[in-house]
Amino acid sequence: MSGAHMFHLSLKMLFGDRAKFIMLLMGVVFASFLMTQQSSVFWGLMSWTTSHLRNIHAKIWVVEHKVEQANELKPLRDTDVSRVRSVEGVAWAVPMYAGILQARLSDGNFKPVMCIGLDSATLVGAPSAIREGLLEDIRLPNCVMIDQEAEKKLKVDGKKPLGVGDVFEINDREARVVGLCTTQKHFFGYPYIFTTYDQALQFAPKQRKMLSCVLAEPALGWTAEESARAIEAATGLKAYTEPEFEKSTLIWYFKNTGIPFSFGTVVILGFLVGTAVVGQTFYTFVLENLKHLGALKAMGASDWLLTRMILLQALTVGLLGYGIGVGLAAVFGLGTLKKGEPPFNMRWEFPVGVAVLVTLICLLAGLLGVLKVRRVEPAIVFRG
Repeated sequence: MSGAHMFHLSLKMLFGDRAKFIMLLMGVVFASFLMTQQSSVFWGLMSWTTSHLRNIHAKIWVVEHKVEQANELKPLRDTDVSRVRSVEGVAWAVPMYAGILQARLSDGNFKPVMCIGLDSATLVGAPSAIREGLLEDIRLPNCVMIDQEAEKKLKVDGKKPLGVGDVFEINDREARVVGLCTTQKHFFGYPYIFTTYDQALQFAPKQRKMLSCVLAEPALGWTAEESARAIEAATGLKAYTEPEFEKSTLIWYFKNTGIPFSFGTVVILGFLVGTAVVGQTFYTFVLENLKHLGALKAMGASDWLLTRMILLQALTVGLLGYGIGVGLAAVFGLGTLKKGEPPFNMRWEFPVGVAVLVTLICLLAGLLGVLKVRRVEPAIVFRG
């Protein structure tokens, strides 16, 4: 028989035992789904840690020299704005306030909000996706722009979503909504409230230092990295470019939280469980077909040909299970788009990485079968 006929026969053997085939397939589907879904949720959660940077765009962030991540800014002196402006290589620099304040609803309940105070003259760092109202209106007294989370969480009378024209309180001061915007969700789930820097200082409790950070722009002919290093050398403050701040924030969460370990453990368990289920089931499948394989060996089939037949069966199961598993993970991701929870961000590296791991699972399972087949005697076909 030709090689093509033998491969066709191996697939008939695989699909002929439906119970074993389905069990093999489910093992690969489970492993593929779990590894892809957990990796995507993990990276979605990590993207929340840096959403602050994407909601407030700036080429250079100047912060207190001990700050390592974007979600914990330590206050600066007001004079630090002038110090940054005076550095060679800086085109301009503006103050920004970012702090967690308490919003009081009409029903008397309180909700924490992330209040962002923007430079009144330039409004640098303003949200880019404005759905209703004019950004310039936040310059009016006691006026704010809110995001989609604030609409949902700061409801009027606990029922109606907050909208343009509605009023609520921040630290016992009136805040009137003049616009709606869309932002990426904050890591801690705080709604975003945008206003001017001066107004934010009125909302915030008084303390000696009120400036959260300085947003700066490199001068013409300077890169953001060069300007940031010049600021650090001249002021002693820490200056991050946006990519640098994002990287530093991710590293901080990797080092100081159990999030990577928790998700990594689940991904590893998915790989191990998939290997165990597929390996054991495939080995049982080979044992049950030893007589058929022995007959083929007696008819002149070489060990190399039988090895390729076994590997074809294993990789066929892997390809089908991988496609179904990753497809289910993608469907899961689409199902989370409306809610936005859990976070889901399937980068192209995840399906590729899972494909490599699934191939490894199938090769390990096939290897168990190959070792058994190589030891089989052709005479087994004549035994009872």
